[in-house]
Amino acid sequence: MPSAEAERLDHAFRQETDPKVKDRLLIIRLAQRGRLHQDIAQDLAITPRTVQRWLNAYLDKGLAGLGRRKAPGRRSAIPDALADEVRRWVIDGPAQQGLDRAGWTHAELADHLLKAKGIRASRAAVGRFCRKVGIRLYRPTYRYLRGDPAKQEQARQDIAALKKKRQRVNLSC
Repeated sequence: MPSAEAERLDHAFRQETDPKVKDRLLIIRLAQRGRLHQDIAQDLAITPRTVQRWLNAYLDKGLAGLGRRKAPGRRSAIPDALADEVRRWVIDGPAQQGLDRAGWTHAELADHLLKAKGIRASRAAVGRFCRKVGIRLYRPTYRYLRGDPAKQEQARQDIAALKKKRQRVNLSC
C-alpha cells in the first residue's frame, strides 16, 4: 500500500471518535502492515469473517465503507406526493370533504385517507406524516390568515377599548 494511503489511514484513525469505526480502521491498518486475518481477529476478539468483511468494504468504498450505516427503516404508508392534497383537506376542513366534523384528528384523517385514497395508515403514521410535511391539525393558523382584514382590525380596536375600560374602573374599599 502506498505511503500516502497509509498516512491517510493513520490520520483518519487518530481523528475518529466512534469506537466501532476506529476498530474498523485498526483492522485495515493491521492488514496493511501484513498481519494475518486470523491474528487480527484474535487480537480484536472478532471473527476472521468480520475482518474480511471490513477489508472488502474498504476495498470497495474506501473510508466511506467503514462508517456506520443507518438502516433505512420502513417506508411511509402515505406517499409524499399526497402532502398538498392532505394539506388542502386540513385547510378546508372536514365539512368540505362531506364529513360532519368541526375539525380533524389524526385518527379521522387516517380514516378519510382509507376511504378517499385506499391508503391504510395508523393514527400515529398520519401524525408522523403531518409533522414531516408541516401540517398542524389542532391549531391551524390559516383560518386567521385568510380572515377579513377589516374585521380583524375592528376586533383589535374592540379588545383595546375593553382593556382601557377595565383599567379605568377604580375600586376603593
